[in-house]
Amino acid sequence: VQLVESGGGSVQAGGSLRLSCVASAASAFPYSKYCMGWFRQAPGKEREGVASMGRDARIRYADPVKGRFTISQDIAKNTLYLQMNRLKAEDTAMYYCAANAGVGYGVSWSLNHAEWFNYWGQGTQVTVSS
Repeated sequence: VQLVESGGGSVQAGGSLRLSCVASAASAFPYSKYCMGWFRQAPGKEREGVASMGRDARIRYADPVKGRFTISQDIAKNTLYLQMNRLKAEDTAMYYCAANAGVGYGVSWSLNHAEWFNYWGQGTQVTVSS
């Protein structure tokens, strides 16, 4: 199973983007049975969690994106989304979606443990100019 992100691009500060993540083998990858997450990594920085959604649909956001980003999924389309509003220059990074069929220790824990996720996409670049 492979995750494929799309929707990245270059925007000015204050703008919006919506990232999508689709499983290449959708019939074998029902998002409703996976813990999902969005992560990002900027050049020279550690990978960090952005948002996570548990199998029970609970959601957690990293503090820097609270109130600006929204994670959601369309189960019928087997697609995970990350709506990003009021983008800032510091949001510039490569964004990755990730999945794990387990429950881990909750969505807050999974947001801070990228290493627990065992399926990853190739990433989509987001560049925000100030």
